[in-house]
Amino acid sequence: MGFKRKFSIIILLTGLFLLPFSVGAQKVKRVVIDAGHGGHDSGAVGKSSKEKDIALAIALKTGRYIEENLKDVEVIYTRKTDVFVELYRRAKIANEAKADLFISIHCNANPSTLPSGSETYVMGLHKSNANLAVAQLENASILLEDDYHVQYEGFDPSSPEGYIFFSMLQNAFLDQSLDLASRIQKHFREKVKFSDRGVKQAGFLVLYKTTMPSVLIETGFISNLNEEKVLKSDEGQNKLAFAIYKAVKEYKYAVEKHGTADNNEQADILPSDETKDLIIAETPDQGNETPSDPSANVSDSNAPVYKVQFYLSKAKLSPNAPEFNGLKDVSWYRHMGMYKYTIGNEKKAEDAQRLIKGLAAKGFKDAFVVVFYKGNRITIEEAEKLLKN
Repeated sequence: MGFKRKFSIIILLTGLFLLPFSVGAQKVKRVVIDAGHGGHDSGAVGKSSKEKDIALAIALKTGRYIEENLKDVEVIYTRKTDVFVELYRRAKIANEAKADLFISIHCNANPSTLPSGSETYVMGLHKSNANLAVAQLENASILLEDDYHVQYEGFDPSSPEGYIFFSMLQNAFLDQSLDLASRIQKHFREKVKFSDRGVKQAGFLVLYKTTMPSVLIETGFISNLNEEKVLKSDEGQNKLAFAIYKAVKEYKYAVEKHGTADNNEQADILPSDETKDLIIAETPDQGNETPSDPSANVSDSNAPVYKVQFYLSKAKLSPNAPEFNGLKDVSWYRHMGMYKYTIGNEKKAEDAQRLIKGLAAKGFKDAFVVVFYKGNRITIEEAEKLLKN
């Protein structure tokens, strides 16, 4: 059996395994923090530091913030020391622990010293060559594993063709992963002051077998001398870790229907050896609001409504906001504490899919289809079942 057939079957089975999970009922009780690389896998190498060391330091600090402030959350690490852990084992650790979140921490790199900034990835098909290059760089770690051809069914991390098969993965947690990723980027902007390279999708092996909302964070460019100084410093690592923790806290309170983190929690506790005040005042969340377009949540028939989600924000934006790049007939709905913006009001999934191309031309390259039925967000699979009845 060839690579294409094997890999397709694996993805299909993974998708079927994910479908029964409800995207609505969720608690955040167990978080797996994955420090990228380790041991004989140094990851990217800067002028005076290694990715594996920076990732581990930030991962441990992030875990400490969560443990100190979210007492009902268990933190599990894929590694706490400088050891090599295969990519498949990292996902296996999270799955066997029945984790509610998986966060993989990395540093970016480029042959040029000019690129800078932070970006957070979710599992999906790359929409640009730059996204593909990042995935290829991180996935190259499998070449250091024994029998990687067997474990990954002949997958070649350097071959662009292999990544096409990631588009077949039915990820039931894409929306939650994007939500967490957006919160991480928001806190990086506010607390670390790195340039925001955005939330992106690409085919990361460490993410594709996880059965919970998962993100891979490229905290900054180790190849950029200024960012490397921040990444390897205690102060910089503390700020990055604190930003990730704040995003987890915010996400947890949103999905558990507690409102906003800042309205329901006491001041954050900093570990005793971290004396710098990293807390930044945030705008309190507003309560539930009526969607701008009632048809976003309510169908006038017994058929589901397909829309394309292309943007989300913490604060509500006006219909003519510059962030929408001239798009017309934008509607919004509120979900997990975030405003989510859509276009389209289609009866067929393929009609909604056609809108994605136009959004990509406007710069929204990570848009995806969402479905509503009688006032509720439902999955595409649930919509297909309704249409068959």
